Amino acid sequence: MSTTILQPGVYVANLTPMDASLQPDVPLLINHLEALLAQGAQGIALLGTTGEANSFSLQERKDLITAVTSAGIPGHRLMVGTGCCAYTDTISLTRHAVEHGINSILMLPPFYYKQINDQGLFRYFQTVIEGVGTTDMEIYLYHFPKMTGVNFSIPLLEMLIEHYPNQVVGMKDSSGDLEHSKSICKHFPGFRLFAGTEKYLLDILHAGGSGCISATANVTVGQCTRVFQNWQNSQAEALQSAATAQRQVFEGLPFVSILKQYLAETTGNSQWLHVRPPNALVEDEKVHEIVSQMKDLVTT
Repeated sequence: MSTTILQPGVYVANLTPMDASLQPDVPLLINHLEALLAQGAQGIALLGTTGEANSFSLQERKDLITAVTSAGIPGHRLMVGTGCCAYTDTISLTRHAVEHGINSILMLPPFYYKQINDQGLFRYFQTVIEGVGTTDMEIYLYHFPKMTGVNFSIPLLEMLIEHYPNQVVGMKDSSGDLEHSKSICKHFPGFRLFAGTEKYLLDILHAGGSGCISATANVTVGQCTRVFQNWQNSQAEALQSAATAQRQVFEGLPFVSILKQYLAETTGNSQWLHVRPPNALVEDEKVHEIVSQMKDLVTT
């Protein structure tokens, strides 16, 4: 098992900046990741939903992993999304990540076929784990039923943890169901559960979880980090309320687009205004409204 175990804290599900031809803007990406780490992020969740991973080919994803690690972003500060519908693609991408020093893997379930039972899902992860062929990785299951149509049941988690206790070590729970997250923490003490939103950061920490992996932390990482740093003291509730208020400004909007447009507006860098289809930008009026609301929250 790898010694670079993912530490508790706030992880940013990073955006992937692109140029006008919709190719990754690697220098801007590296600058963004370095800034997030400097602002207190424990780490980065690379190539997740917010990073538009499923709009990139397998080779493009491998190239991004290579670029980020070659730029000096430490592997122990990264987790990388490798889950694909085809288990062969998942194996290939996971091997590439591990070979480049990223041992923490965020793994979607196969998400095309529906009405798949626990045995089928277990077989998928079994095939991937044994196909990658290394114990030098830790897998965080990516639970996002709104996007995948797949649920990780308690019996399925029991099977995976029983058979692969050193590989299946945690989860990103983006179900939006706080009680579901708490039940997993209760059933599996020591299982490293990360909430998919900072709204639940304090609740998850008190339930025995490890932190959050957040899309909106691309622009709110400072406030999120303050919650984590103070979660056991008297400031925690007020700090959590402030983090929740910032998150709620963006809720109900397509995160990839609005967060990129927010960064373009607040940094003056129009390179953030590129998203791959099928994502599309929101109207400018909404962006200006979001910027105004965030200014009010940050200054109060």
